[in-house]
Parts: sequence; structure tokens; C-alpha cells
Amino acid sequence: MRVLVTRPQPDAQATAARLEAAGHGALIDSMLAVEAVAAVLPPGAFDAVALTSVNGARLLAARPELPALAGLPLYAVGRRTAAAAPAAFDTVHVAGGDGAALAELLRAKLPPGARLLYVAGEERAVDLGAVLAGDGISTELFVIYRTVPAQALAATTVAAVREGRIDAAFHFSPRTAATLADRAEAAGVATYFRHVVHLCFSANVAKPLAAAGWPNRIAAAPTEEGLFDLLNG
Repeated sequence: MRVLVTRPQPDAQATAARLEAAGHGALIDSMLAVEAVAAVLPPGAFDAVALTSVNGARLLAARPELPALAGLPLYAVGRRTAAAAPAAFDTVHVAGGDGAALAELLRAKLPPGARLLYVAGEERAVDLGAVLAGDGISTELFVIYRTVPAQALAATTVAAVREGRIDAAFHFSPRTAATLADRAEAAGVATYFRHVVHLCFSANVAKPLAAAGWPNRIAAAPTEEGLFDLLNG
């Protein structure tokens, strides 16, 4: 099968390589690009740091504030985010792969009155501050990156979907899925994407695809392994 990969680089290339190693074809057309932004660390002391994305984990490694945070326990949304996190953190707790699982882990580990630093991007799938407010955990947001949507589909993607050379697509986030649906409509190829099987991290990721009338399947777990299980199932 030939699979369209729309996630940002460098993850798109890693996913494409894994697809090819498994005997599939891969076509990369990243719908988002990641950019670091200027940010000021909220003042005061913190009891823990939370990360909900690989992008945040990678960019935190280059931040001048890292040495001051490294002694704190780190809570990562999933295994990939934990693996991408700076090695400076001695204690890393790994949640089950989504925001709900991370919130549950934080509730179990942090006492009421704890102050959490949430390192994230401008667009977030989960509002940890709102989710944890009822548990007495104070959350300070530290936005260190943004994601910029692609202006248009690549010409190679347009040609491939018109010619029926895309069998499936991997979708890792609601925003990449929504951007693909919008750019496909603008390019006049939205109808062709109805013949592609869209494999999604979660029901939330699938929403913009379902709204476009595109067939989708949802992974049993919000991981890349879950998407491969759908592809090979």
C-alpha cells in the first residue's frame, strides 16, 4: 500500500522510513511546520513539568531555562514524547498516550497545591489547566513553539490522489487532518480523498475527515503502532 504522511518533519521522514521498511510505499506532504517562538518562563517555583508533544520535548532541549527545570520530575504524554525529552530530567513519568491519561497520571502523582509547568505549543489538544483546576493543581503555561499550516498541497500529492496512487493516509493530530481536508478542497481533489482510507490517532483527529465525508478508522491506542496495526489489519 502507498500511504500519505502529513505530519511535520522530521517525524514525517521517520514514519515514511518505517513504512518502507515494512514493505509499503510512502508519500510525504507535511501539513504543518514547527517554529520556535520567543517565550518567557513564568516566575516562581514549580513542582513538576508536563509535556504533551514531541515538538515541545525537542525544543525544550534548546531552551536556556532547561538547567533550572532539570531537577523537577517530568510528566510526558506518551513514550515518544518521553524519548524526545531532554536527558537532563532524572525522573520521567510516562502516561498512556493522550491528554486524558496524562491528566490522570498527574492527579495520582501531584498533591493538591502543586504547581505544574506545562510546556506546549500555541495550539493544544488538551487544556491541562482547566482539567486539573478541580484537583487543586495550579498549571502555568509555557508556550515555546507554533505550528504553521502548509499553504497548499504539493503537486505530487495532487497528482497521486487524482491517479488513485494513494491507498491510505496516517493522521496524528486534528490540525494536520483539518489542514489536509481544507487544502484538498482548495485544490479541487477533496472527492478523490474519499477513496483513501484515513487512519487516525483518535476520534478527535478523525472529526475533520468525517466532516469532509472521508472514510476513517481509529486506532485502538493513540500511537504510531496503533496506526500500523490498522494498516496491517
